[in-house]
Amino acid sequence: MRKILLSSAALMAMGGTAMASCPAVTVADPMGVAAGAYPQQYELAEFQTAANCTMEMSENPDIAAMNAKIRGNPDMPALADRLPSEPLVVAPYEMIGKYGGMFNALSNATEAGTSDFMSVRHVNLVRYADDLTTIVPNVAKSWSWNDDYTQLTFVLREGHKWSDGQPFTAEDVQFWYENLALDPKVIESPKDYVLAGGEAMTVDVIDPLTVRFNMPVPKPGFLAHFANHYAQGFQPKHFLGQYHPAINPDADTLAQSLGFDDGYALVKAYYGSSDWMDTPTPMLAHPDKVANLPLDAAPTLESHIVTSETTEGRTFVANPYYFKVDTAGNQLPYINEMDEIFVGESEVRLLKLVNGEVDYKAQALQIDYVPLLMENQEKGGFVVDLKPDITMPTIAFNVTSEDLEKRKVFGDLKFRQAMSVAMNRDEINEVAMFGLGTPQQYVGFSPTPDFVDPKWEQHFAQYDPEMAKSLLDEIGVVDKDGDGMRELPNGDPLVLNLQVATQGISIKIVELVGQTWRDVGINNTVKEVTSDEYRSSQSSNQLDVTLWEKSVPLAVVLGNGEIFIPPYDNYFNMRTAMLWGEWVDSNGASGVEPPEFAKQMMEDIKVFQAAQVGTPESDAAGRKLVETMTSNLLFIGTVKEQKPIYRNAAMKNVPEFKTASYAYYRTYPYRPAQWFLDE
Repeated sequence: MRKILLSSAALMAMGGTAMASCPAVTVADPMGVAAGAYPQQYELAEFQTAANCTMEMSENPDIAAMNAKIRGNPDMPALADRLPSEPLVVAPYEMIGKYGGMFNALSNATEAGTSDFMSVRHVNLVRYADDLTTIVPNVAKSWSWNDDYTQLTFVLREGHKWSDGQPFTAEDVQFWYENLALDPKVIESPKDYVLAGGEAMTVDVIDPLTVRFNMPVPKPGFLAHFANHYAQGFQPKHFLGQYHPAINPDADTLAQSLGFDDGYALVKAYYGSSDWMDTPTPMLAHPDKVANLPLDAAPTLESHIVTSETTEGRTFVANPYYFKVDTAGNQLPYINEMDEIFVGESEVRLLKLVNGEVDYKAQALQIDYVPLLMENQEKGGFVVDLKPDITMPTIAFNVTSEDLEKRKVFGDLKFRQAMSVAMNRDEINEVAMFGLGTPQQYVGFSPTPDFVDPKWEQHFAQYDPEMAKSLLDEIGVVDKDGDGMRELPNGDPLVLNLQVATQGISIKIVELVGQTWRDVGINNTVKEVTSDEYRSSQSSNQLDVTLWEKSVPLAVVLGNGEIFIPPYDNYFNMRTAMLWGEWVDSNGASGVEPPEFAKQMMEDIKVFQAAQVGTPESDAAGRKLVETMTSNLLFIGTVKEQKPIYRNAAMKNVPEFKTASYAYYRTYPYRPAQWFLDE
């Protein structure tokens, strides 16, 4: 490893005192060094003061070779010119790691089943520590609120650079918000998390390192959003801005010279048309044009950057400008390269896991897989841990079905009540979850906050097939032709088409539910589909029933209330009532007008997000949201479950996860940049 001394300017800031080299502090062995202001990490000056040392910086000996693989990147300057003047100092969990190695990842497709792997290289302004309660600095060095939570100010790191060596500044935050998140030509409708009380914020660049969000109403949970969400609060203005017509008046001409219709088309070629970070790069989306473009992928602040992409997978190399170092001064990440392959078939993915061909996986691993994985741990050289999942398998009937007769039935609360009590949750728990789960109704929040009356967790969650039959009789869903299966009130057949993407729910659970529904006379078919097929059908309002895992923790709802606003989540997660969502997005110009209870939730979530958590106002609004959502059974819960987390036994510095959860953005709290392969 090549080493450099801390700059003379930094030494002067320390008072010019000559000090020893820094101790290799770890979480396991703090070596007598006091903890910093935040768990398991320090600002550079803070660490040097606490350890009474001068940090020497070291780089990966292979970093120049990796930089050469990033097409369009300039020749790499010295490490002192690549790191911020005050990098974030990370205490590894167990030991100072080793550079090198290839991280093998497994996803379903370019935009399916990728969040697991995406979280390994992810960064945002802040993050949750691994206690899942403490928000800590990350890309941002610090933050502050005004007294009424209507202004949130971030201070960035001096000298922080994008992966192409260009400065990262407050203008990159403003550009993301104003020119991407709020521009309907990039993202059709603004996401709830970029709004406060349903209205847009404004963003002020105070100076190159200081940026301020101004909100029309208080939103104290906005900070938490950046701690757990995949959408990064910044994008490279110096690169994407040259193609954005609002930034560069010659953007369209420039884009056309590169083979695109206009500047927006080229912005979306690099950024996509949503806030999802794994949209196809030009290498996949425009293979005939990519050679004419200056870069294969937009510059990033993540630990690794994509260098190739096909329909078969992607490869990544370490970011030469990554802003973190370990306590011994080694620039992170430790892992050199990443190889992500796409496999759509669940059986093939499982076989690769059993054979030990993957270094880490949790997404799309259903509890069905546990016996086979456990049986093959030693032979395959991997470890499997079972952890509680925040989400649970959940069911929703399409209350805006294109079939108007089905819409009438699905929209009847008695039908949804009947279908809930027709499910045998205890059987699901014993057969599909080995008795490790907890039967429960969906209440939105998970874990259930203290302000929620526990009765809602069991609302219409009992197994009562006779009640189900009685309720179905009451609404005219009866067996008219004597074949044992019930018809719609007008006499048309009623067959529920249960499409299952195993990324989102166990097919065994759906089959068990389908059988108990048939037992009360509701016919159904179960069909496995890919995640892409499922999401396409869901988005086009073609599903009878949506089946996916759902529920989020309080911390998520504080910053992003979309689970209480039609269609009740985003493209990648579980939604229903798509035409209600269309009505909301179009301000009533199209779609189907939601009922009053749905409109009331839209108002109540504004009240909830504007109140400081823990206050009587916040608790009252939260209780009202749960009561409205649960009593109307828009979403029907099954069983809170445990989920497997899989990792290569040679992967080190991986702590014990607290939950197998997407809600806190999977691996993000567990600092994957300090993971390494000890092979």
